Amino acid sequence: MARRRQSVTIKHVAADAGVSLQTVSRVINNEANVRPEMKERVQASIDKLGYVPSIAAQRMSGSRSYLILALNDRDRTIEDWRAREGRDWVDQMLLGGMLKCAEYGYRLIFELVDTHSDHVERELNAVIAAVQPDGVILTPPHSDNKLITDLLESSGIRFARIGSRANGENISITMGDDELAAMATRHLLEKGHERIAFIAGSMEYAITQWRKDGWKAAMREAGLPTEGLCEIGDFSYDSGDAATRTLLAKKERPTAIIAGNDQMAMAANAVAHELGMHVPGDLSIISFDNTPVVRFVQPPLTAIDQPVAETVSRAVELLITSSRGEKMPPMPVVVEGKLVERQSVAALRPSHGNDD
Repeated sequence: MARRRQSVTIKHVAADAGVSLQTVSRVINNEANVRPEMKERVQASIDKLGYVPSIAAQRMSGSRSYLILALNDRDRTIEDWRAREGRDWVDQMLLGGMLKCAEYGYRLIFELVDTHSDHVERELNAVIAAVQPDGVILTPPHSDNKLITDLLESSGIRFARIGSRANGENISITMGDDELAAMATRHLLEKGHERIAFIAGSMEYAITQWRKDGWKAAMREAGLPTEGLCEIGDFSYDSGDAATRTLLAKKERPTAIIAGNDQMAMAANAVAHELGMHVPGDLSIISFDNTPVVRFVQPPLTAIDQPVAETVSRAVELLITSSRGEKMPPMPVVVEGKLVERQSVAALRPSHGNDD
């Protein structure tokens, strides 16, 4: 019977590198107070011996758990997964969060919590008790759920709010949604559009109001009215369908629509085609999110790309930085998105009119 290979431990690494256990621990935990040459020596021994740090051992050696907990809204996440329509918010969360955690020797734990449930406090307490995270990442609408943030504060757990500008001692990160909406609006203005409509998402999300504000600000700067050009949806395809029909039924209908997410934008595109309109000839469309599916509709949709992976990566980094007592940047931190141009936007035709 083959002999079981002996596990490589931190003691083996320390002996090989000729340093103390504490020095190896500081290198493994990526702490700042290690000289570069010492870090290189310890890392060389780790690589040579094939040592893999154990989170269980790390947790026993100090007060940290080396786990970051990311929370997402249960109902919306499950609905998106079941729909299988190419929405990749969770994928991007995991991409950014897991890779950044790995850089620091942490692990990312992903959990779903129903923000509307009467049992949200019990659910969250159960997760915290089981995981004992060093930090928590909150995504909308959890980011501004006072019950959740108060619970985390009372538990002494650091948290990072994505899509929140809330002040206080915790971390807040935005993607500059107001400026992104203004960017989309200005892009259409440069193409000659003046009647630019906006389909907003659920007002439960703070980002919805920011985007609406950005659209209105850009229109105001151009001296153009917004009255009658905004409809409220809930981020669903059906709500985008209803909002688009209302907008396009107006005597002076819009020549362009900015939608608060890809599902509502795709609905706008479908309704326009159903009504015999050409996109972008008769109606230009810009979406928010830039999930994979918008590249495959006809025409492919111009979209505001939200840097979800980069934002979650930044949240992880700031949580770990905070846990070490290092200097933090001014809040909120803004991780800026960009406009991705495709075929759903065109210059307004000089002869374009709204008469049927």
